[in-house]
Amino acid sequence: FSTTGAIEGVDFVATGDLKNLSEQNLVDCSGSYGNMGCNGGDMDAAFQYVEDNGIMSESDYPYTGTDGECKFDKTKSVGLVTGFDDVKPESVDQLKAALAKNPVSVAIEADKLVFQFYRTGVLDSAKCGTNLDHGVLAV
Repeated sequence: FSTTGAIEGVDFVATGDLKNLSEQNLVDCSGSYGNMGCNGGDMDAAFQYVEDNGIMSESDYPYTGTDGECKFDKTKSVGLVTGFDDVKPESVDQLKAALAKNPVSVAIEADKLVFQFYRTGVLDSAKCGTNLDHGVLAV
């Protein structure tokens, strides 16, 4: 979801047109890139899948919440990635620079209690963890 959100955001910044891209397309079709459907995956692998193949709209390939057979139809592709970069891990300056231009897909360790009980404000704790297991979109 952070991958499609980042692509949607970058495209909106460039065109002023907000597309709703299909998360299910990535769930069902990016397994050969190392992703595991509803069991998760890697943001870079998802970006690479879209760069290589394109991605369909949510309306043409709706979310089901389950793993399914890949039904990607290249003729209905509405999005394409022409490249992507990684921000240097733990580089606040690089993240700020990237966010000044576009939304950024970032990884967090979401299984820590400090995150699960988070309510508001800036989360700054040594208990956050570094075993990254979830993608979110920073805007």
